Amino acid sequence: MLNARISGIASYVPDDILDNDMLSKMVDTNDEWITTRVGIKERRILREPVGSSFMGIQAVKKLLESTGTGPEDVQLLICATSNPDYRFPSTASVIAGGAGLKGAYAYDIQAACAGFIVALQDATAYVRSGMYKKVIVVAAEKMSSMINYQDRSTCPLFGDGASAVLVEPTEQEGVGVIDGVFHVDSIGREHLIMEAGGSALPTSEETVREGKHFLFQDGRFVYKHAVTDMLTSTQDVMKRNGLTVDDIAYLIPHQANMRIIEAVAERAGVPMDKVLVNIQHYGNTSAASIPLCLDEYKDKLKKGDKLILTAFGAGFTWGAMYVVWDM
Repeated sequence: MLNARISGIASYVPDDILDNDMLSKMVDTNDEWITTRVGIKERRILREPVGSSFMGIQAVKKLLESTGTGPEDVQLLICATSNPDYRFPSTASVIAGGAGLKGAYAYDIQAACAGFIVALQDATAYVRSGMYKKVIVVAAEKMSSMINYQDRSTCPLFGDGASAVLVEPTEQEGVGVIDGVFHVDSIGREHLIMEAGGSALPTSEETVREGKHFLFQDGRFVYKHAVTDMLTSTQDVMKRNGLTVDDIAYLIPHQANMRIIEAVAERAGVPMDKVLVNIQHYGNTSAASIPLCLDEYKDKLKKGDKLILTAFGAGFTWGAMYVVWDM
């Protein structure tokens, strides 16, 4: 039986850095407040008048080059984003065109901060079925496009970036994407949302005036559910596969908030030296955060390493995956 493995990974982040001292000149905050509460020192900002697809295209091109893959060989591209260039056409179609993937089908998924692992689950199913042999999953997020930089509770949290992985079949047993658990619960809708701009509340002078086109987050409510749900999904996928903490090489959590990451790790019994973290450099890049972290630490990962990926986002949508590294 075929299984799906990640055979390549690449990322792109903008050159412009917005650090905490710079942010403190824009809104009433400071480096100590941000660092102690969320663990972020700086984030990357895409200042050019382009969309999320720009970063996705750069990440995909780097992926093709690093893996020696011809653009004509890619059969499917799945884009995970909460910041599409347009309501339509899909951001995936823009990325596919910009990266020269003329023979590939492409579509978007919207699972917020859990988007990468949800898209990776889709890619795994296609590969296991034999339908496609080369699938790219790209997560591209221009989070700055939905942030109110006068809101001190949310503007320090988010940054821009993109990352892409190549997913291919393998006949080797026990490697690649082994298992995943996913959940959704609409209890979170009003607590993490952009209210306006969709069909429920179309754009109007009033929605713009009232700031309803910016991300809204009820931090305490989200924190509580993020810790609980990332923890239980991690424990569930480990239990289902007979894994103990000693078996796991690394836990790679969504990079939302350092306190959330530490709380999940502590309650799961995973020491912090087995938790991959880069939130201090990039902030919360939503769907792009897990693959950005994987890419940063790829030289540290070894073939056969057992990894747990876990994420939580708007919806609420959350889950965890068990992956055996094979690069």
